[in-house]
Amino acid sequence: MTTALTEQTLGSLACLIPGATRVFRHYKLDFCCGGDTPLRDAALQRNLDAQTIADELAALESESTTEPDWRNVPVGSLIDYLLERFHERHREQFPELIRLATRVEQVHGNKADCPTGLAEHLWCMQQELESHMLKEEQILFPMLRRDMQLPQTQGPIAVMRYEHDQHGAALQRLAELTDDITPPANACNTWRALYRGLEELRGDLMQHIHLENNILFAQASAH
Repeated sequence: MTTALTEQTLGSLACLIPGATRVFRHYKLDFCCGGDTPLRDAALQRNLDAQTIADELAALESESTTEPDWRNVPVGSLIDYLLERFHERHREQFPELIRLATRVEQVHGNKADCPTGLAEHLWCMQQELESHMLKEEQILFPMLRRDMQLPQTQGPIAVMRYEHDQHGAALQRLAELTDDITPPANACNTWRALYRGLEELRGDLMQHIHLENNILFAQASAH
């Protein structure tokens, strides 16, 4: 059974097994923008043992969970969840993270491990994500609510997927600026609070992209 899991894509496993996304984040496997990559290949690229990861996923699969199978949820309910759980949350996250990052750079800018440029990067991420979410809220989501089979949804979906790849690149840059969101040993409380918030943002954004790319958009494209 677990051998078969290594042949499946990260995106399909993330849909299939509740908790799989947590395992993938632990191993730094990109299940959102890289969702089309089989587990075996993704593990190979990072010099990881695919079978070990598959065994962890199989153990998760046998556990009971309250997480709904989003593939079987009505499209309107999934969109409502995306708006409430991720769109609203991201709008809350960025102002505070930018404030904390600015503070850390002002106070610790003379230290070699200071994440110089982080506040500006977060500001750019905020602008790009806000523009992206507005396009979904004003154009794509209303179209999908009306009719998942409309052929004219494919253009906006292609644009959203492209922008998701850009968000993935922004997360990679975020990791580079912050030593993979690892605070130095002598980091102050503000610095640690900032990195806890960044870790939460990264997890939320990856889950957000996964649900759109691998479930919502995939279902619309399958019609």
